[in-house]
Amino acid sequence: MKRLPDLTALLLALLTLVVVYQVTTRIYEGVPHIEDEVAYSWQASLYTRNQLAIQSPPCPRCFLTPFVVDYNGLRFSKYPPGWPAVLSLGVRLDLRDWVNPLLAALCIWLTYRLVSRLTRPIIGILAALLTLTSPFFLLNAGTLLSHIWSFFLTLAFLMAWLEMTILHPSIPRWMSVLLGGFSLGLLALTRPLTAVGVAFPFLIEGIIRLFKSSPAVRMAMIRTGILAGLLAGLLFVWQYAVTGNFLLNPYTLWWEYDKIGFGPGIGVQEGGHNLYWARLNLKHSLHSGVSDLFGWGRVSWLFLPFGLFALRRQKTAWSTLAIAPSLMLFYMLYWIGAQLYGPRYYFEGLISVTLLTAAGIAWLAGKLTADPPFTVGWWASRLRFGLVAAVSTALLACNLCFYLPARLGGMIHLYGASREQLLPFQSQNATQLTPALIFVHRQNNWREYATLLELSSPYLDTPFVFVFSRSEEENQQVMRAFPGRKIWHYYPDEPYRFYTAPRP
Repeated sequence: MKRLPDLTALLLALLTLVVVYQVTTRIYEGVPHIEDEVAYSWQASLYTRNQLAIQSPPCPRCFLTPFVVDYNGLRFSKYPPGWPAVLSLGVRLDLRDWVNPLLAALCIWLTYRLVSRLTRPIIGILAALLTLTSPFFLLNAGTLLSHIWSFFLTLAFLMAWLEMTILHPSIPRWMSVLLGGFSLGLLALTRPLTAVGVAFPFLIEGIIRLFKSSPAVRMAMIRTGILAGLLAGLLFVWQYAVTGNFLLNPYTLWWEYDKIGFGPGIGVQEGGHNLYWARLNLKHSLHSGVSDLFGWGRVSWLFLPFGLFALRRQKTAWSTLAIAPSLMLFYMLYWIGAQLYGPRYYFEGLISVTLLTAAGIAWLAGKLTADPPFTVGWWASRLRFGLVAAVSTALLACNLCFYLPARLGGMIHLYGASREQLLPFQSQNATQLTPALIFVHRQNNWREYATLLELSSPYLDTPFVFVFSRSEEENQQVMRAFPGRKIWHYYPDEPYRFYTAPRP
């Protein structure tokens, strides 16, 4: 019986692997849908050849890749290297669609382990189940975005912190230091502002513990901070490698106003980003995220107050609970919010909410806690347990039967992106067209062209090289740079027809 929670959590993790893979391949079809994913995919392909940047192509505008910049003759992505480096491992093994599903399964297991250590195993199971069934979790886990990787790093850091700060750790503290330092440092190389938001509560806790903890714990925390800081410092080395300037943020090379903070020149609002817009972004992000959290509509917060009460004396959990509000606070410094996949800038704070919700359910149920909140008769205790179990099960069923299918279904062919768009270039007849230079003539928007980049490479050496058709002069410039390729003109509204010249 003691191993039953572990086995249950393992089954949930394996189920997560299957479910998220289905979301990846059936909902998103394993292709990028938004600019961020296109850039990450391009960057991951670049890293498979162990390069951070390549020479800019002739007519850079003709080889448009969202959020990939051309600067001083070099082409590189604006995004930090942490997540693309991990994604590139999947590209090398031709297993790109499995990277986030595998990480999602690990996140479920770590959620169970962390919450079990902070509370009890049954609450850990509840937290893992809530995470697995969360539309917010599944919406992001099936994409090519970085959030599942950063969530995994956050959970790994939390586990390491818990180990290094207890009196009798189950593993040597030096191992916790390595795990914690590397996890937080890699998080900084993936999503720098997120790393600040995650680390901030533990920085406060660490300062307090410096005056109360044993020398071994103090040294472990200090060494973890030093290691994380050294790894985070590689972000400036990367910036120097691609821009020639340690302090030049590549984000500003795509949009000059894409900065963090308040004031003129930051963001697109007149006068710059300020507290008014920060509060508005926060409001819209939270509004979009309430239903996505657990799929319970406007009552997704239902058990949070009870969880706060249940964990009010659990000091080891306080910093974990503070991650979500810390991320909200720090992302107020960013001029834009996120709603399409839920409030994904706060994604790593999901552990705070699932911990609170699971603890709240357990506290209300009474029988799931070691210290019942009040003494009642046997029948009343059973009634309370049954009522809480019934309400929780009903909410979970409503999500699985109604909200989740509709929410995921609404993401199919998002912005028109579909693997079907690649089929004209994957038929046997298409091989007769190669090696080809395909001028894609825009019909609706740039995404019709961006989806085709799945069949291309940053090095422009694949059988099909796709060109975003521009002016006649620019197109001729590209043709001269690829003299050995056949020239075809492609119009997305005629997917299986190739023109030798632009159609009238």
